[in-house]
Amino acid sequence: MAVKFFLVMENFRLTSSPFASGEASKVHVAGGKGPYANTMAALEGFDLSPAKGKRVLLKPNAGRIAARESGICTHPEVVAAAIDAFREAGADVAVGESPISGVKALEALEETGIAAVARERHCPLIDMDVRKPLLIALPDGVAIQSLKLCPEVAEFDIIVSIPVMKTHMHTVVTLAVKNMKGCLWRRSKVLLHMLPQLDSYDGKPLDMAICDMSEVLRPHFSIIDGTVGMEGLGPSAGTAKKLGIVLAGADAFAADAVACRLMGICPEDVPHLKLAAERGFGVLDTDQLDVSPADWMSMARDFAPPPNDLKIEFPDVNILDVNSCSACQSTLTLFLRRYKDVLLDYLPGDATFAIGAGHDDIPPGAICVGNCVKRELRNKGIFIPGCPPVGSEILSAVTGMPSVDVRDGHVGDSSEMEAEKT
Repeated sequence: MAVKFFLVMENFRLTSSPFASGEASKVHVAGGKGPYANTMAALEGFDLSPAKGKRVLLKPNAGRIAARESGICTHPEVVAAAIDAFREAGADVAVGESPISGVKALEALEETGIAAVARERHCPLIDMDVRKPLLIALPDGVAIQSLKLCPEVAEFDIIVSIPVMKTHMHTVVTLAVKNMKGCLWRRSKVLLHMLPQLDSYDGKPLDMAICDMSEVLRPHFSIIDGTVGMEGLGPSAGTAKKLGIVLAGADAFAADAVACRLMGICPEDVPHLKLAAERGFGVLDTDQLDVSPADWMSMARDFAPPPNDLKIEFPDVNILDVNSCSACQSTLTLFLRRYKDVLLDYLPGDATFAIGAGHDDIPPGAICVGNCVKRELRNKGIFIPGCPPVGSEILSAVTGMPSVDVRDGHVGDSSEMEAEKT
């Protein structure tokens, strides 16, 4: 008899926030003092004493290998302040992450600078993909009926979501609610991007899946990092946006609603937030929230939205994209920004890339990027495995030359390749 690789928890859901009593609708915004001081100022508006004697897991956005202030990952000084504040409240604090497939958590935490500030404070770092997952049931789920959950989420008393203020190519924004998707175990995160269209909902099944997830994976507290956010083609292929603020709230939906307004985005225009509000999970009307300071909207700066019709377009390159996720789309976009002109010299005829799981056929010679491309199609072209592969692996497969840079969000020149080629 086969042994299950995971433990089953039928009735799991995170407990209600111990900070929400009388403060569920409260959000405090702080700016003008630097990331550490802004975070401390945002938290000063809350009584964190319920964390005393509790195990607190800080969940930043460190799912990619990216430098600080790239707008991709949480600023390390924001995490440093959160560690200090919750420890001052008497909590036992750790930092944990489950990054996108193909990225190792501790490497991402190191590159972002989060590992360094944690070590300075002797704060444990947790790779949440190491242990076996928990399988949790979602009896009321519309798009998904179960989730594979990193076990630490069930073991800590308090989960704090610490995302970056970013637009997102698939979900309009990615903030405190969606950041909890990083608590899903390993590649199970990708499966939310590969769901079939729902009969009962005309929108993206991904939005409904995030709504389903948020019923059981709502954080107990949220700190949203607007030090350097990202606009346009987020979560990793957009443009860094300096805002210089941090906001905090006991309710993730209230915090997300305020963050949206600060980005110039109506929260009701974010499908996963709207769906969740309709199911009674939270309030998005900022007029019903207790937001401070009174002039908080003076700190707002409009973020360029993601494109309505997402399509990667580069001259002389044909992109075949059917049901791909943001990881492959961002990887390919960043790769082509840097190497497209040189790459064309290595490819006969038109350069064709295929990403996503929905292809029934591809032209011969296509460059198949990522594990989602169907197995029966991979031998028709050049297959680069990974979920997603990093840019250096794509480059090496096509040209035979390694790349010197594998970080997300870095767009350098191609002089190294030009020199080698000539």
